[in-house]
Amino acid sequence: MPKAFMTRGLSIAALAAAVVLASCSTKTETASVAPPAPPPPPPVTLNQSVAEAAAVYVAFLRQAQTIQPGGFPDAESIQAEIRKGASYEPLELSRGLIAYGSVIALQSPEFVAGVRQFAVDPTQRQQMVARIVADPAYAATLPGADAAAGLIASTINKDAVAMRAIADAVEQDAYTVQGRTDPRRRWAITPIPHREVRLESAKTLSAVDMLPSPEESARLFAAANTGTGLQVEPSRKAPPYTPAMVRSLAIAALAALGAAGDEAKANTDALVSEPNSEFCLNMSKLMLFQCLAASRPSYEDMFCLGRHVARDLSSCATQAVFAPIITVGDPTETGTPVATPVAASAASVRTPAPAGG
Repeated sequence: MPKAFMTRGLSIAALAAAVVLASCSTKTETASVAPPAPPPPPPVTLNQSVAEAAAVYVAFLRQAQTIQPGGFPDAESIQAEIRKGASYEPLELSRGLIAYGSVIALQSPEFVAGVRQFAVDPTQRQQMVARIVADPAYAATLPGADAAAGLIASTINKDAVAMRAIADAVEQDAYTVQGRTDPRRRWAITPIPHREVRLESAKTLSAVDMLPSPEESARLFAAANTGTGLQVEPSRKAPPYTPAMVRSLAIAALAALGAAGDEAKANTDALVSEPNSEFCLNMSKLMLFQCLAASRPSYEDMFCLGRHVARDLSSCATQAVFAPIITVGDPTETGTPVATPVAASAASVRTPAPAGG
């Protein structure tokens, strides 16, 4: 065989072998390349609107907790405390309570972690978000919900207990001030001048929009989005949960899924509205007006302050996180309760016994 032909044949064979090897190498390299990792889930996100609503509640509560627990020095000091306690709009305060509950829930690492495990897969995350929006009660079934509910209940109850103590002291002082040996008795039993003016003042204050404090809003916004910053005591609360508690948990769950930012404001705005809580605070305010309309001497105004500001605020907050709504009589066609424990206890205005001769 000619030498040149053999050389050319070997060259072709070598080239073919090289092509085969290169092909194998390419397949091996292609097979060893891992698929791209899925994108990380979005961070915990709660919008500013919820933080501002919570700030309204917290700011008013702190103001209400400065009401003198008794021992009023003069008639004007009572009127000043009534003005302080009447300066809330019921619907805004109710929304603020639920918003505050959601911020508290986000302080639970167990709840946040339990919810965020469903945020890793984008499809599953969207399904979870849709399910919570459609049925807020679903959030109460998620891992760690009892830990978050416990934080909400213990924190709200702590403030409610403080308001109840103020109510006890103020109502008792309405009796004490009538004592013959009490130096305040002279002005306490004197009819209040311009009674209609002080009633209209309370009504006007009740209708004024409650503006959030920028500092308080910023503090709560940071606490919600970082999971730290609030002084809370670990606790657990098992279901069933009240409607207000359910909504707080739902907002917090959406935030943990990264689905409660500015783009989801319509969802969070809807979730902070809860008719039972709103009804309780509305009835409390109506009972305050009725009490002031019937009151004549200052000691009766003291009773109105203790019963329909301090005590009712405590009762409505406690009812929002602990007790189911109790209806009295038949519900309305829309299903809204016609009375609550606050309304039932205040159905007829009861003031302290009149001063003796």
